[in-house]
Amino acid sequence: MHIGELAERTGLSLRTIRHYGDVGLLPASGRTEGGFRLYSEADQQRLMRIKYLKPLGFSLEELTEVVALLELDSLDADQRERAQASLEHVVREREKLAAYLVQADLLADQLRGQLNS
Repeated sequence: MHIGELAERTGLSLRTIRHYGDVGLLPASGRTEGGFRLYSEADQQRLMRIKYLKPLGFSLEELTEVVALLELDSLDADQRERAQASLEHVVREREKLAAYLVQADLLADQLRGQLNS
């Protein structure tokens, strides 16, 4: 698929997808004769993983590593250690996000109370 279709399917901008390609996070699977980037379904899946990992505070280098780990069929001892560290990072970030949601719910309830008084 062309980059425009990939952008539409993932909800990411062309600029973001190009940037991920330029930094090696999402290289195009191929190119047309005219030089346009082509992407596969596997590229789309990789991009969705990146999209979900990005808000968790991973650097681009860390994103590259985590996505690569997720694409492996099995892990050696070193990869397991890195996967464990990444899992701990995800759990910590999830806990922070959960706390933010609790606060947002409290504020929303307060505002609803103001509107109903």
